[in-house]
Amino acid sequence: MEASLEKAKSPRSPTGVSRDPERTQASILAAATEEFTAKGLNGARVDAIAKRAGVNKRMIYHYFGDKEGLYLAALEATYTAIRSAEVGLHLAGKDPVEGMRELVLFTWHYFIGHPEFLSMLGTENLHRAAYLKKSKKIRDLHSPLIGMIADLLERGAGKGVFRRGVDPVELYISIAGLGWFYMSNRFTLSTIFGRDLTIRAALDARGRHIVDVVLAYLKP
Repeated sequence: MEASLEKAKSPRSPTGVSRDPERTQASILAAATEEFTAKGLNGARVDAIAKRAGVNKRMIYHYFGDKEGLYLAALEATYTAIRSAEVGLHLAGKDPVEGMRELVLFTWHYFIGHPEFLSMLGTENLHRAAYLKKSKKIRDLHSPLIGMIADLLERGAGKGVFRRGVDPVELYISIAGLGWFYMSNRFTLSTIFGRDLTIRAALDARGRHIVDVVLAYLKP
């Protein structure tokens, strides 16, 4: 009788597939992101990911096919997280200058708070975006972001506070680059210049600097 009750409470079917697939896949993706962030694609191991997620390794193959399929899913999830957060800023109804300031600071703070984002993208760049090119959703994820920036630029130009003719893609690359380089090289830069670039005061100062650079460039 007790055995029957335990079987009834089990979250997995006799084949090892979870009865709560969304929750299981989310757990696997979270564990995979941690593993890929720490060890890269080549160093990551499916056994380690399964252990982190608390699932049978067969479930990973069931949902994602193989390690490369899991890596692509984790990469897409990493992009989805930041793009969803950007949409949540609701910049369409905000003053163009304040909206741009908010977007710049959001991007900077996201880099600080989500080192896995920088790590996953660094790994993918080492592979020359070979896996990202296989994604069927990645370009659609970026469309809202570019649309938001284009809207801020258009409204700002209309009010005379932004210069005209700014490419929203180029602008975002600059915004990201101003933060990305700092975060990716903060330890070597700290050593070279004899200044701790990892402390909160330094990070806050860098955020203000990025805002100043971007807004100065956008002035008409």
